[in-house]
This record gives sequence, structure tokens and C-alpha cells, in this order.
Amino acid sequence: MFDHSYFTGGVIGIVIHLIGIYKWIIIIRVLISWINPDPYNPIVQFLRAITDPALDAMRRIMPRFLWSTGLDFTPLLLILLLQVLVLFLESIRV
Repeated sequence: MFDHSYFTGGVIGIVIHLIGIYKWIIIIRVLISWINPDPYNPIVQFLRAITDPALDAMRRIMPRFLWSTGLDFTPLLLILLLQVLVLFLESIRV
């Protein structure tokens, strides 16, 4: 017989690891943005292509008073949201 609990636990584990990789990609993008890299560099283009959709969605949701500080808090909030998602997935994993 096929045990669904092992299958769902494995799928949830893979999703948790992919979220962890995505969090590191966001951190790398933030660190690279501090040094003002060449926008035509393929690595920079890859990082922006992977992270821009999620960061733009967070910027639409974020309150406007956080924009007046001069700092971009969207990566921090996105990582926090992803961590909450990981905690939720770990709680439902069997």
C-alpha cells in the first residue's frame, strides 16, 4: 500500500528546502545591491529576475510610511513572511 503521509512529508520537506534556498537568494541580492553592480551582469540579471516578482508584490502591500525612511524593508518582510510559511509547513508535516 501507498502511505500518503510519507509522500506529503517528503513534498513538504522539499518545499521547505526550496524556501530556504530562496531566502538565501534574497539575502545575496540585498548584499549585491549595496555594491551597485553592473546591471548587465548575468548573475545580477538572474537574481533580479528571481526576486523582483516577490519583492514587487511586497512593495504593493507595504504601507507608504516605510518608504519615507530611505531604506527598503521589503526583503526583510519577505524573509519574515517566508519564515512564517516554513513554520506553518513544519507544523502540518507528519
